[in-house]
Amino acid sequence: MTSPSRGYRIFQGVNGVVLTLVVLVTLYPFVNIIARSFSGERQIRSGEVTLWPKGFNLTTYEIVVSDPMFWRNYGNTVLYTAVSTAVAMVLTTCYAYVLSKKNLKGRGALVGIAVFTMFFTGGLIPHYVLVTSLGLKNSVWAIALPNAISVFNLLVMKAFFESLPTELEEAAQIDGLSTYGILLRIVLPLSKAVVATMVLFYSVSFWNSWFSAFLYMDRTELMPVTVYLRNLLAGATGGTGAGAATEQLTQVSANIQAVTIVLTSLPILCLYPFVQRYFVSGVMLGAVKG
Repeated sequence: MTSPSRGYRIFQGVNGVVLTLVVLVTLYPFVNIIARSFSGERQIRSGEVTLWPKGFNLTTYEIVVSDPMFWRNYGNTVLYTAVSTAVAMVLTTCYAYVLSKKNLKGRGALVGIAVFTMFFTGGLIPHYVLVTSLGLKNSVWAIALPNAISVFNLLVMKAFFESLPTELEEAAQIDGLSTYGILLRIVLPLSKAVVATMVLFYSVSFWNSWFSAFLYMDRTELMPVTVYLRNLLAGATGGTGAGAATEQLTQVSANIQAVTIVLTSLPILCLYPFVQRYFVSGVMLGAVKG
């Protein structure tokens, strides 16, 4: 085995330095946000906080986590994300599998309908009227069903299914498997990468979503945690607080944005390491045709 050339070694060194700088630049905002969430009000306003908390303070965290409504809304977020992601994955997978069949009659029309929705929508008012008339308000279905299929995710899964060898499905048909049997026992086990990637995409989208709940939920106990933290942010910056003392309110208004970002991002950051190894392969295998 020949040793790498001098030029290649130089390239590796430069590439390593550049990528290290990119990682540092990318991590800095996250570390700064975490430091600000634990810092005191005076240090935040004077710009002293960089990578380490200054004037260590847990006032905002204490106010948030001591509120029973926070945990109620957090549970709502977990429920809404789980149900919405499950519904989205079932519908997207079935639709993508159908579209991957080149001999399907009307395939072009079905693809066109999906792509059409990427560029044209009915608007907010017709959307609201439809959800209300279907009786979906104040339920998880108001969040799950209107956003059940992302066309981008659909097209990625379609391309992935098209890249699978047709001989596998033909052999399964000879063995007597039905269409659903082929999908469940042959196609999906071979599609773990793209399925994990789509689960990550959908779960992040539903976890961070707040507008649908803000629009279709009338009761506070049904709100997700994103709406709770939005209301807390609005109350702190607007000079009002739910029973908070003046000095507490000052502290909350100083680092509520940082605390909000940390609390809403933490579950997704914990989930990401378990699916990140599928991420690149899941997207790329559906985008490259051999």
